[in-house]
Amino acid sequence: MRQFDDALESYVQALEYGVGGAEEVRLNRAVILGDFLHRPDEALIELDQALKLRPDYVPALLNLGNLHEDQGRREEAQASYRAALDHDPGNALALARLAGVSHAQPLDRGLADRLVGAIAVPGIDGAAKADLGFALGGLLDAAGEYDDAFAAYAAANRASREAGGKAAIYDRGQAEQLIDRLIAAFPAAPPPARMPKSAPLFICGLFRSGSTLVERILGASGRVAAAGELDLIPALARAIAEYPQGASTWSDAAVAEWRQSYLAALPEQPGDERIVTDKRPDNFLHLGLIKRLFPSARIIHTRRNPLDNILSLYFLHLDPGMAYALDLDDAAHWHGEYRRLMDHWLSLYGHDILTVDYDALVRNPETKTRRLFEFCGIDWTPAVLDFQARAGTVKTASVWQVRESLYTRSSGRWRNYAHHLEAIRKIIAGY
Repeated sequence: MRQFDDALESYVQALEYGVGGAEEVRLNRAVILGDFLHRPDEALIELDQALKLRPDYVPALLNLGNLHEDQGRREEAQASYRAALDHDPGNALALARLAGVSHAQPLDRGLADRLVGAIAVPGIDGAAKADLGFALGGLLDAAGEYDDAFAAYAAANRASREAGGKAAIYDRGQAEQLIDRLIAAFPAAPPPARMPKSAPLFICGLFRSGSTLVERILGASGRVAAAGELDLIPALARAIAEYPQGASTWSDAAVAEWRQSYLAALPEQPGDERIVTDKRPDNFLHLGLIKRLFPSARIIHTRRNPLDNILSLYFLHLDPGMAYALDLDDAAHWHGEYRRLMDHWLSLYGHDILTVDYDALVRNPETKTRRLFEFCGIDWTPAVLDFQARAGTVKTASVWQVRESLYTRSSGRWRNYAHHLEAIRKIIAGY
């Protein structure tokens, strides 16, 4: 119900009454504090308390490792995952996460062999097999063993599809119908409305297109509160009856209520001197809704070389509900639908949308960041290019990349896998 403060208080009462399994209560509080309320220091305290109560509590060790990752503490994350494996040597998730924070060249052959052995265990759960397979692919890719990495990723995607059941089947016809409905529901830009100028800054695009990098660069300005990957807009869209086709019947009162509900759930309120970002990549689906809620909202659209973007999606262990990522051809189809919808939004709201090309940004960072800051109304300084030195939480798959200086090695990465991508190159050429 998203009543997080009340949930925390209820857990406190349970602890005061001497609840059994108090370590689980501490873990639940940590998840609320870290994932939903953006209070990682308090989450760390809760996890420490859980482990004082039960040092072998593997779920707390896994969450502690994940929290260290979010904060950029690689060695601490490795130690947490190793501790989890000490207590539960067969824990697939702990092994996969350890591999995820152990990328190196040359390859750690012992760790790779351990992953291969765990994948081959008879009767292994499909989801665990996928976790291990994606971890193995990442380890091999980082070591430059590209053909073996691709084979590992392909097997991991197959395992993820099998584990996901019907939810992991991408229906191209349904995807096309969704985009058709969104375009039909928002055929024109809404008329100008008198609204406060303060609105969140929305950053969106396909997953793995550079949105986290853009948010980190903006956060280095000191004027931007990076709220990260919020689920507020998708949750609101799911709660609206007959969305999106009922958009023409929305009353001003209903829109105002939704707006206030959204703002109340932000970790920080936007203001004239404080910009708050909502960096949810798939908000590109809901720009019509966003512009009804906040007619003055500025939107940053991140994009990337299609082959690099599609390959990066295929190499990432996404929720099986994002079924398009489990197959290269399906991912290429979804990329085409995304482009079709973005062309529509740009035709309606182009003056309020800045497209930031990842490849151009890493090649020419000063020029592109100057334009980005100008669009956001923020003074640019050379210091923002040292964004990687800034502390803070990153809760996306780019957690380690955005803690490095700008680099170009991910731009054109697809060439390492070119002979695996001939089919989707033809699909993309047909857009």
